[in-house]
Amino acid sequence: FAEVAREEYVAVGIRSALHPQVDLATEPRWSRLGNTWGEDANLTSELLVEYIKGFQGKELGPYSVTTVTKHFPGGGPMENGEDSHFTYGKNQTYPGDNFDYHLIPFKAAIAAGARQMMPYYSRPIGTEYDPVGFSFNKQIVTGLLREELGFQGIVVSDWGLITDTVIRGQDMPARAWGVESLTELERAARILDAGVDQFGGEQRVELIVQLVEQGNVTEERLDVSVRRLLREKFLLGLFDNPFVDPEAAARVVGNDYFARLGNDAQRRAYTLLTNRDEILPLKHVGAETKFYIEGFNATLLESRNFTVVPTPEEADYALLRLEAPYEPRPGGFEAAYHAGSLEYSAEEKARQAAIYAAVPTIVDVILDRPAAVPEAFLDVVFGIAFPEGKLPFDLPRSQQAVEDAREDVPFDTENPVFRFGHGLRDVNEIVIRERTAVGTRATSGQDPEDAPLQAGLGRSWLPAPTSTDLNRQ
Repeated sequence: FAEVAREEYVAVGIRSALHPQVDLATEPRWSRLGNTWGEDANLTSELLVEYIKGFQGKELGPYSVTTVTKHFPGGGPMENGEDSHFTYGKNQTYPGDNFDYHLIPFKAAIAAGARQMMPYYSRPIGTEYDPVGFSFNKQIVTGLLREELGFQGIVVSDWGLITDTVIRGQDMPARAWGVESLTELERAARILDAGVDQFGGEQRVELIVQLVEQGNVTEERLDVSVRRLLREKFLLGLFDNPFVDPEAAARVVGNDYFARLGNDAQRRAYTLLTNRDEILPLKHVGAETKFYIEGFNATLLESRNFTVVPTPEEADYALLRLEAPYEPRPGGFEAAYHAGSLEYSAEEKARQAAIYAAVPTIVDVILDRPAAVPEAFLDVVFGIAFPEGKLPFDLPRSQQAVEDAREDVPFDTENPVFRFGHGLRDVNEIVIRERTAVGTRATSGQDPEDAPLQAGLGRSWLPAPTSTDLNRQ
């Protein structure tokens, strides 16, 4: 992925990427969990090292994309799973005294040559560090990141720490957690004093000029950050050749080979949790087979010469694509952050149970929010593709188990439904066995035991199997 994205980015002139997000998914309720690589620090570290290499190459140069590793010192342990974009989610907590666990991926990133780091909005509570937002926190940026861990690259703040703004029609105060009483000028000075080089999402040049004119910030301090930023641009070759070739960009971006890689990844990334009575892949299906579907367009099945019916009672099989549960939030921006309870409502559980009781059902749950194309789901259902994914986190058994767990500790919920690394491979063997029986080529193209771990799923919870098995006969 990283190498493909690098080629496409460079082709259109994008030379800095605001990723990877290497936060650890130790709090299942956190709305940004779907952008992580799971809750295991070692797996995340292994993946991010290859990610950085793919974008930057062996050394930063004219064909590289510099990466911003975020969110230092690890944004996963959010209090009650809320997010620090918002006032009610400003706190980051460590009830398990597990602060150092969340540093592991950042240490790996530094060793791999990470060029830039972004602290998160949150303020740490109950630690040795000042309870102020990480970009305002000199103990974190200078003391921990630069002096203790030895990072010499660029530190860019997260967006909107100084100025109130409006995002998608919603009023958003500056995320100046712990220093809300400071003026805009004082916030800018505090961020610079912490050791940050670049202000994310701000255009308040006049504040910096005023700080220098008043003698509160020296030109020598600014020169330190300017050197870091200019060095990055020189290494990327932006001053030597800042232009791109539009014709080359058209050939590179979205070319057939890259599209095939993406389509293959979609299919291989599916994670099979249960497969009762070897229902998958579906057998003996044809034009007369009737399907009840939810979550995708009927034309996808009809294009494969299958029949779609309006009710479960009329169907031979049901195919459901469901979102993981969440509590809708108000506001144009806030609503995009799926947060709150991880339990379906009683009404939704009853609705699903009625379908499972009426017809054999296959459920595809989007474990919150990575893109997944419905065509890929159908290819897995019908045995055209093999699900090779494994869970990058535990799937807790209940909302209560999540609430009882500690936000900063991995694998901390009691008796999870499925453990980290779970993912059935027997469906591969079933398909191979059946294809062999009819004389077709018996190979999946890769030994299932050598397949990579899937680390791009989302919200780490499903209801207990009694109400939401992947299939029920």
